[in-house]
Amino acid sequence: MTDLPKASNPLPSQVDVVVIGAGAAGIAAARRLMRPGLSMIVLEARDRIGGRAFTQGFEGQGLDMGCGWLHSADDNVLTAQVEAQGLTLDQTPPPWRTQAFDHEMTPADQAAFGQAFADFDQRVTEAADLFRAGQGQDRPASDFFDPDSRWNARMDAISGALNGARFAEVSSLDYDAYGDTGMNWRVREGYGRLIARLGQAVSSITVTDCAVRRIDRSGPLLRLETNRGELTARIVVLTTPNSLIASEVVRIDPPVPALLEATAGVPLGLASKVHMTVRCAGDFQPDTQLWTRTDTAQTGGYHLRPFGRPMIEAYFGADLAWGLEAQGPEALFDFAISELVSALGSEMRRRLEPAAVSGWGVDPWSRGAYSHALPGHAADRATLRVAVEDRIFLAGEATAPVYYGTAHGAWMEGERAAASALAALGFAPDRDVDERAS
Repeated sequence: MTDLPKASNPLPSQVDVVVIGAGAAGIAAARRLMRPGLSMIVLEARDRIGGRAFTQGFEGQGLDMGCGWLHSADDNVLTAQVEAQGLTLDQTPPPWRTQAFDHEMTPADQAAFGQAFADFDQRVTEAADLFRAGQGQDRPASDFFDPDSRWNARMDAISGALNGARFAEVSSLDYDAYGDTGMNWRVREGYGRLIARLGQAVSSITVTDCAVRRIDRSGPLLRLETNRGELTARIVVLTTPNSLIASEVVRIDPPVPALLEATAGVPLGLASKVHMTVRCAGDFQPDTQLWTRTDTAQTGGYHLRPFGRPMIEAYFGADLAWGLEAQGPEALFDFAISELVSALGSEMRRRLEPAAVSGWGVDPWSRGAYSHALPGHAADRATLRVAVEDRIFLAGEATAPVYYGTAHGAWMEGERAAASALAALGFAPDRDVDERAS
């Protein structure tokens, strides 16, 4: 891999294009923008590339701390890149619709729960169709719960995993707009490693440990203030998470009120992971799923033996994840142990050891995991796609109209923003990108 420019190297005083952020969207944008005669630099606040796609090494394996699934794999622009980058595409189906050991749920219960969730989704879709026909409102998705259903708490726990927020905080229209082909695959070595390898193509123009603090748009050129100095550019592709724009950690000056309102309307929810090793793993079937409780949304999902490894991957979402992260990594591990002990017996306490814990909510460069639109704010994703003065272009999973919350959605949006930037610079259109974005 080509070494990234050292943090001690000076920044150029002026370039044609600055891409802010070297996650999936930033890497995709930079790859698309590379043209003879076009000067460009990618500025990344972290000391690594990949953003919320990050694979942590552990005993020769790769543990995905952020995105881990190639969602809608049969329509995912990154699926074909896995083997092309020398990695392994694993097509084992996800275990999400199963319940290991039939814990607290008989097969009949599991079927009843699946039907209850399908009925809920259908009510949301019917309401969204009415809204698009000019009737009704964009309401909280929780409004479409059956108030007499015993499964509402379980569905809200799953919303924490799907949306990073409970259904009361999720726009029904936006939730219905999500695209899902039902095909979900993985990268055995890690999804984060795939994004990092794709980033090698722009490593020579990527500078890490370089946080952009302000984009001054008052002059004929955009002036960027960073922790390493200043530079000017004709075009900026801004791929930082919405949370950093809404809080003005990355400030556009003069401010753009419509943009700030839209970033606030599509905030980042939170999903947190705890990877644990487990002794005597043969007691568990590979790639099975356990939800420990049905009576509360304050519970986690547990992927048993992912890839057949002697491990358990815990997943916590929404307010549960925010609260645990605020207490520190040990709290996440302790909560996972307490739930697994309660579900599977006291011996689990001796069998589990922490391997890695994510912390996207407390990470200063993400402040959350992935976006959801608040009720009444589904249209804000489209607002985020509108360029500022045809020279500041936003991109990321939050701007994706269909595949939001995913790495490939961010990738497609990076390409879309790059195509718009090239058009603003007078380059011929990228037809393939235009077709994918339409």
